[in-house]
Amino acid sequence: MTAEIVLQVFRFGFLLLLWLFIFAAFRVVRADLFGGRTGRVAAVPPRAAPAAKRKGQRGLRTLLVTAGPLTGTRINLGEQAILIGRADDSTLVLTDDFASSRHARLTNRGGQWYVEDLGSTNGTYLDQQRVQGPLLVAPGQPIRIGQTVLELRS
Repeated sequence: MTAEIVLQVFRFGFLLLLWLFIFAAFRVVRADLFGGRTGRVAAVPPRAAPAAKRKGQRGLRTLLVTAGPLTGTRINLGEQAILIGRADDSTLVLTDDFASSRHARLTNRGGQWYVEDLGSTNGTYLDQQRVQGPLLVAPGQPIRIGQTVLELRS
């Protein structure tokens, strides 16, 4: 009788672990398809840069892909945010297997451009630093998303 109870407990435990695995796999697939966590609170933007830095950034007019499958692609910069990812509704649609559907966003705030990771699986890097919140992007500073490298140019 004791052996039957132990066997039932093991069966129940195995079933519980199986369901936990299925739930975790579902969350990973959902995050990749729908661009990370929903209901996230946006991070507070960093303090404004000194006036000398801002002057240099006002002349930024182009986002240039410098490495990866889309090398040479140019996007003219305006006031609108630029969404980067594999989703068809992105401003820059990447064909990179290491990019998420909604991977990163470039935002213009008072003439300064900030890059923000949108909860991607593989991360977004500004130079060698992983992007955790909105980071100010300097002209010519490489933004790496998977195998794709982008730069802001005048």
